[in-house]
Amino acid sequence: MTTIKRKLPIPPQHERHIAKIFKTLNNAGFECFIIGGSVRDMLLELPVYDFDFTTNARPDQVSALFRHTVPTGIKHGTLTLLFDRSSYEITTYRSDGDYEDGRRPEEVFFSDSLEEDIMRRDFTINGLAYHYNTLEVLDYCGGMGDLADGIIKAIGSPEERLSEDGLRGYRACRFAAKLHFQIDRATLKAVKSTLDVAAKVSVERVRDEIMKLMAADKPSVGIEYLRMTGLLALCLPELAETYGVKQNKYHKYDVYYHNLYSCDAAPQTRPLIRLAALLHDIGKLPCRATGADGDYTFYNHEIVGFRMTSKIMKRMKFSNDELQEVGNLVINHMFHYTDEWTDGAVRRFIRKVGIDNIGDLLLLREADRVGNGSRSGLAEPVYKLRRRIDEIIEKENAMSIKDLTINGTILIERFNLTQGPLIGKILNHLLELVLDDPALNESETLIKLSEAFIQSGAAPNNE
Repeated sequence: MTTIKRKLPIPPQHERHIAKIFKTLNNAGFECFIIGGSVRDMLLELPVYDFDFTTNARPDQVSALFRHTVPTGIKHGTLTLLFDRSSYEITTYRSDGDYEDGRRPEEVFFSDSLEEDIMRRDFTINGLAYHYNTLEVLDYCGGMGDLADGIIKAIGSPEERLSEDGLRGYRACRFAAKLHFQIDRATLKAVKSTLDVAAKVSVERVRDEIMKLMAADKPSVGIEYLRMTGLLALCLPELAETYGVKQNKYHKYDVYYHNLYSCDAAPQTRPLIRLAALLHDIGKLPCRATGADGDYTFYNHEIVGFRMTSKIMKRMKFSNDELQEVGNLVINHMFHYTDEWTDGAVRRFIRKVGIDNIGDLLLLREADRVGNGSRSGLAEPVYKLRRRIDEIIEKENAMSIKDLTINGTILIERFNLTQGPLIGKILNHLLELVLDDPALNESETLIKLSEAFIQSGAAPNNE
């Protein structure tokens, strides 16, 4: 074991709570250490939001010492301590039994040894323990050296560590992207040889790892590790299949790398836009054809890509709102604005995309352009479209049926109609007229236009 004395930068909002946890356990005769990712990130001077603790106190002893505890993982010796609006997980030293499901040990054995507890953890850089009072970092597994060298290495036998928990391979790839580290060769080999274990991990846990990866500086680093290890073919086979798929003369990279670099170029604080960038061109493979000039074409790939994206997100159990947001960006990313667009065409574009989604779509379009490899920023036509959209929104023109000055109730009362499809037909007809000429959006004018539409026979019945 190596011990290093160093005061780590604990955020002020956590200091009082952490001091109380240590004081309470130490005064009762128990050991206590901050453990895992929070120690790693403090040593790297990265922001820390969650603190985990480990102790030789048994769960019932911890529960007796603190007023507010929740048995969040009591089977594995974990309690959550509640202080004001903050929460902290604390786990009893333990060793693990067999891992049958590729995720959690079937049974755990409580221990009095910090070293034994650390040696069952995943990676050396996550196996560092910090004592708040003595300011000591305890290193039983070479984590400090790997931290300095920028290496992600499994603790002990890589094959054994990766065989225990199938999520560890995904985590290694994410840490590589988050920390700008490389995965140790033996650990990388172990990820490849334990894909059968990774295949047992729930889609929800894999989805969460993918979305955490979207918050890294360059998600492409982690995604490339996923591809190299075979994990990408497990979780996102549609993306993996785009590797090596050549594009036409307008693109520097193949479909796979174009998606990755577009993802990197999307805003780091907007994970769903990054996900849309990662998936926006996956429809190109099934749509690829050879044109008359011998170059590749990808007609309607945004439509096919939308269907594939919807299938992927349903499979990974994203929420309906998330699916709708990402799918909307994918299906609309191929718009081609020209100066010939009328104001009505711009309004229809706003209506199609959704006024609240325009900004996100333009961010995706910019990322798409950067991911091309030879361009940057928004093209001049898109800047022009942005200006026209701003002008139209500023005028507060009708963009949807709810913006019309009449509604279904008025139509029913004025023309003695009953509720049914005819009401929707009339309102959609009126909206199309107003999109071309916003001046028509006056109540009496719309009533007259409705009467003319009904009398014209264009909507002959109310069935």
